[in-house]
Amino acid sequence: MLGEHRYAVRAEWTGNRGTGTTGYRDYDRAVTLSIAGKPELAASADKPFRGDPSRWNPEDLLVSALAECHLLSYLHACVSAGVVVVEYTDDAVGVMREDGRGGGAFAEVVLRPRVVVADASMVDAARAAHAQANEWCFIANSVNFPVRHEATIAVAGSV
Repeated sequence: MLGEHRYAVRAEWTGNRGTGTTGYRDYDRAVTLSIAGKPELAASADKPFRGDPSRWNPEDLLVSALAECHLLSYLHACVSAGVVVVEYTDDAVGVMREDGRGGGAFAEVVLRPRVVVADASMVDAARAAHAQANEWCFIANSVNFPVRHEATIAVAGSV
C-alpha cells in the first residue's frame, strides 16, 4: 500500500537567558523536541557551535536516524530472506565539513553494523540483506551524501 506519511515535531527554544538574541554569546542553544505521546528530547547545538555537549544535536539525530532506519530495514530484509538475526549493534559515524561561510554539509555516514545470525548457512544472505535494507531505508534515500556500510556478520556460538 502506497501512502503519504506526515511526521510532526515541535521544536521549542528554551535558551532565552533574559535578553533574547541580543548577541551571539547572549543566548543558550537549549531546545526541547517533543512529539505527542512520546518523551521529550533535550537538544542543543554541537559543542563547537556553543551548544551543550550533554544534549542531542541535529547532527547526532541525523546519524542516529540513518543507523536506526538501516537497522529496521535490515531486520525486515532478513525476515524476508529467512535469516534469523539474534544480535545487531552499529557504531555509526558521520562526517560533516564546514564550508567556511558559516554552513556546511555531511560528506558521508558510515554504518558499521555487527550482526550475529543463528546459523552459518545464513551468512551470505545476511550480508546481501544490507543492500536490500539500503534500498528500503527512507532516510538513506532522502539524503544527498553517501551512506556506506561496513558490516560484519558472525554466527551465534562462535563469537
